[in-house]
Amino acid sequence: MSFNMYIPTRVLFGAGQLDKLNKQKQPGKKALIVISCGKSTKANGYLLRTEEQLHLAGVETVVFDKVQANPLKSTIMDGGAVARRNSSDFIVALGGGSCIDAAKAIAIMATNDGDYWDYIASGTGKGLPIANKPLPLVAITTTAGTGSEVDAATVVTNEETNEKTGFVNEALFPVLAIVDPELMSSVPPKFTAYQGFDALFHSTEAYISNGTNLLSDMYAITAIENVSRNLAKAVKDGNDMEAREKVAFGNTLSGMVMCVGRLTSKHSLEHAMSAYHQQLPHGAGLIMLSKAYYTHFINKHICDDRFVNMAKAMGMEDAKEPLDFIAMLMKLQEECGVADLKMSDYGIKPDEFEKMANNAKETMGKLFKCDRIPLSTEDCIAIYEASYR
Repeated sequence: MSFNMYIPTRVLFGAGQLDKLNKQKQPGKKALIVISCGKSTKANGYLLRTEEQLHLAGVETVVFDKVQANPLKSTIMDGGAVARRNSSDFIVALGGGSCIDAAKAIAIMATNDGDYWDYIASGTGKGLPIANKPLPLVAITTTAGTGSEVDAATVVTNEETNEKTGFVNEALFPVLAIVDPELMSSVPPKFTAYQGFDALFHSTEAYISNGTNLLSDMYAITAIENVSRNLAKAVKDGNDMEAREKVAFGNTLSGMVMCVGRLTSKHSLEHAMSAYHQQLPHGAGLIMLSKAYYTHFINKHICDDRFVNMAKAMGMEDAKEPLDFIAMLMKLQEECGVADLKMSDYGIKPDEFEKMANNAKETMGKLFKCDRIPLSTEDCIAIYEASYR
């Protein structure tokens, strides 16, 4: 019944909200705008509009445009150095979850010395405390996937050690988040699906974790309903603003779920996959694992009623069996055109499964503690094997 809620981010939600950025109190006078290394943010005019809004508010801007889909430690170090050289006093993240995650890590390295991995508490990290408060962050999300615009976590890959792991600190909550579905209309169908399933899985994981409570359940089941019933519409018609808005709403709720509840080991298993295979989109990896992962726990009968509740939230009102959730999950993947994803298409091979299982446990072991029953290394390998194509 009890919960601990602290989400200090002001959220401007809805179509057209980017145009209100200039009217908000800015956390500084010199912003480093962090965007991806792709072309979409510039080509779609989002960067220009953001710069104009900040300039109207009297803010000077510099752009850092090197963030990958799975942000690398070396990029974080580069971004921190750019922020220092330009005396940036806050960060504006403009992009998807990877961009916002990178901006959070850059905010740390803009004010702290050493290597980013010095502050990571798992794997080869040194677990040092952050000596100086990170720069404040404004998050403008252009996708509906990670919910990173309203949480205090960031995920970065150390390409030197093939470790992909999270870091959580209350100072990383964005002071302001703009969730404007109009900025998401340009996301291609395939990536709309990948990102939407990431948002969905944040809540499905939280709903079956051992950290559920009244508030996390409320957020999670509402997010599951909004994402699952509208994602296929957004995939088929990117300009369906009602569908985009409901998926975005579910995504933001899923970010809040992670602040009051817990994810499970499913995210650890995927992070190990993309730690070794940089080109694998996070959401795609989660989709690949989903049937085998959830079926494993359904077969253990750890929370049958919760799987039934999720199936009902996804649209099967007469759901009675836990496996009805798997049926709805597969149906949604079919409708979104992502049911045939293959690990082998990204270079993943079966002889890597043991290595990835060990990596997941060593690098993001904390999430395994959030499972209702222990997941052994052998269980992890079996899930990878059952998911492989």
